[in-house]
Amino acid sequence: MTAFDDVFPEAAFRRAGETALAAATSERPRTVDSLGRGNRKRTALARFEERDPVVVQVCPEPRWLETESVLLGEIRERTDVPVPRVLAAGETDGVAFLVTAYVPGADLHERFVDLSRPRQRAVAGAFGASLGALHAAFSFEGYGELAVEDGALQARETDWHDWFVAYGRRAVGRLPAEFDGLRDRLDAVLGERATDRSPTARLFPWDFRPGNALVADGDLAAVLDWEAPLAAAPALSVAKASYLVADWYVADPEPLREAFVAGYERIRPYPTVRAAHRIAAIADSAVDSRGTVTNPGYPERERDAAVAFHRRALADCL
Repeated sequence: MTAFDDVFPEAAFRRAGETALAAATSERPRTVDSLGRGNRKRTALARFEERDPVVVQVCPEPRWLETESVLLGEIRERTDVPVPRVLAAGETDGVAFLVTAYVPGADLHERFVDLSRPRQRAVAGAFGASLGALHAAFSFEGYGELAVEDGALQARETDWHDWFVAYGRRAVGRLPAEFDGLRDRLDAVLGERATDRSPTARLFPWDFRPGNALVADGDLAAVLDWEAPLAAAPALSVAKASYLVADWYVADPEPLREAFVAGYERIRPYPTVRAAHRIAAIADSAVDSRGTVTNPGYPERERDAAVAFHRRALADCL
């Protein structure tokens, strides 16, 4: 019997969880509770009698947690972006594990609409400043998926235009039938050379949003879930983050957009965002990794309203 019997049904995951805890602490947990089931990984919270809680993640694809572990360490070393501290990481029997410090706070996705307008603007500004800090701290020789090679994060794609067009068209291609009336025009904009030919690649945390953040006393306490990072032109990541932070929750997003930009510009100049960047960012945000339309807002919109929300945003790019 293991501490993870009630949270990880897979035996290999339970063994990885035990190995992870042993690597992080000699104290046995008092309780272990599930923190949800992701598409790639499982997450649990372990609480103890004498020490602070820890978060344990396990994943059958070791490269995802290896990349996340290295990236978290480098973010803490190079920036002030609030991310959890890595306590242990490794692999056992083909299952990767990652143990991080537990950061107390409330799910920002659920709390954002309840914040006062000044606090919403402050949080949007904090997201902008955090992304600016990441762009200032990280640059890469290539584009696309980041992986750990020789202990460092590297991307292998060498042609920005080719990678970007493929990324954008893949996102547009995953949109459901309700978007068919826009699809050809979206593809046409993506195919034009409407972006810089060889921009400096910066860190693109593609899931950088309130749903992966914690808030405490109205302030951004931590940004979570750094798996599968990319390297891309900064305009693409600011387009996506702005959509997920400013447009997602409120009827009038302009004040939040302005706060996001202002936060970013406290760190570095804001990049020029073109229609092609916005199309790729919005299309990629509109459907999740399982092909399901995402539901903006909180309480979240029903599917028809969510489709209309994303469709309007894409039509505004044309």
